[in-house]
Amino acid sequence: MLINKISRTLAVLGISGALAIAHAADNPAAPPAPKASPGELFGSEIIAKGKGLEIKRGQLDDAVVSVRATAAARGQEIPGEHLRLIEQQLLDRLIQIQLLNNRATAADKAKGEELTEKRLQDIKTRAGSEEALNRQLKAVSLTPEQLRKQMREELIAQTVLERELNVNVTDTEVKKFYDDNPSKFEQPEMVRASHILIGTRDAGGKEMTDEEKKAKHKQAEDLLKRARAGEDFAKLAKEYSDDPGSKDKGGEYTFPRGQMVPAFEAAAFTLQTNQVSDIVTTQFGYHIIKLHEKLPAQAVELAKVSDQIRDYLKQQQVQKEMPEYSAKLKQEAGVEILDDNLKPREAAASELPAGHPPLPAGHPPVPTEKK
Repeated sequence: MLINKISRTLAVLGISGALAIAHAADNPAAPPAPKASPGELFGSEIIAKGKGLEIKRGQLDDAVVSVRATAAARGQEIPGEHLRLIEQQLLDRLIQIQLLNNRATAADKAKGEELTEKRLQDIKTRAGSEEALNRQLKAVSLTPEQLRKQMREELIAQTVLERELNVNVTDTEVKKFYDDNPSKFEQPEMVRASHILIGTRDAGGKEMTDEEKKAKHKQAEDLLKRARAGEDFAKLAKEYSDDPGSKDKGGEYTFPRGQMVPAFEAAAFTLQTNQVSDIVTTQFGYHIIKLHEKLPAQAVELAKVSDQIRDYLKQQQVQKEMPEYSAKLKQEAGVEILDDNLKPREAAASELPAGHPPLPAGHPPVPTEKK
C-alpha cells in the first residue's frame, strides 16, 4: 500500500476513479451505490459547448455523485454550501479533458490505452480479485466500464499535455528531489497482518440487533478456536471474512500506525509474530487478527520511488503552465458555459474547506515506498 500515494492520473485533470477506489477500499461499510446514475436519468441538458465540445448535465452529475460517494466512503460529508463550487471545478475539468482528447494523435491514443491497461491491472492486483474490485467500484458509484472510460480519457489527456507542453523530467532532477527531501521518503514502522471480520452491520450498513450480534460473536469465537488450533488462517479468511477489501487476499493488510481504526491498530501492533489475537470489537464487527511480521522504519530507496517522483515533478510542471494553456484551448474552441450558476468564480479553489475530498486542482503529495 502506498503511504501518501500520488494519484498518477494528472491531478489538474480530474478525480481518478482509481483514487476514489483507494479511499473506499479501506471502509468495508461503504454505502451502496444508487441503482441508476443521475446521468442516466436526467442527462440531456447541454451545460457547456464549443467547437468539438459538448458537456451534458448528466456527465457533471455523475462526477458529483462519484465525489460524494468517495467522501462518504471516507466517513466525510460535503456541506451543501460547497456543492456549487465543486460543480464549477468539476465542469472545468470535464471541459479540459474533452478539449485535450480532441487534440490527441493516434500515438497519444495508443499510449493512453497502454497506460490504462497498466493502471487497471495495478488496481485489480491491489483489490485482490475481479469480484473485490467490483465491490469497491460499487461503493463509489462506478461501473467497470465507467472506470475504464474515465481512466482512458484522463490518461490520453495527460499524454497530450505532456507532448504539447514538452514536459520532461531528467534523472538528475529526480535524484535532486530525492536528496533534497529525505523526510518525504521515510517509511514508518509497519505491520503485515491478516484478519477475519465477522460483520455486525447488514448490507445497507445498519447496525444488527443485540441478538444477531450475539450469534455473530459466537461465530467469531468458533473461528478463533480453529485459528489457534492451527487451521490455515488465510483459508478461514477467504471463507468466512466479511471484509471485501481483504478476504480474497486471505485477510492480509500491510499498514503503519494511524491508518486503521484504533482498536484494530492497537491489537495488531501489540501482537507477537504468528500470534493470533483475542476477538477485537470495532464499529465494523468482530475481528480476529494474526500478525505475520513487523517491518521497522526505514528510508525508501530511490529506485523504488523514482517513477513516482518523476510523475510528481511532471505534474508540477503541468500545473505551472496549465492555466495559460487551458485558457488558450478554451478560446480556440469558443467554449460557452450555458448555466450561469456553473460559470467559474475567481479564487474559487481557496474557498474549499479543509479536509475536503480530493479535487482535481489539489497538489499531489510526495510518494513513499510500496511494500
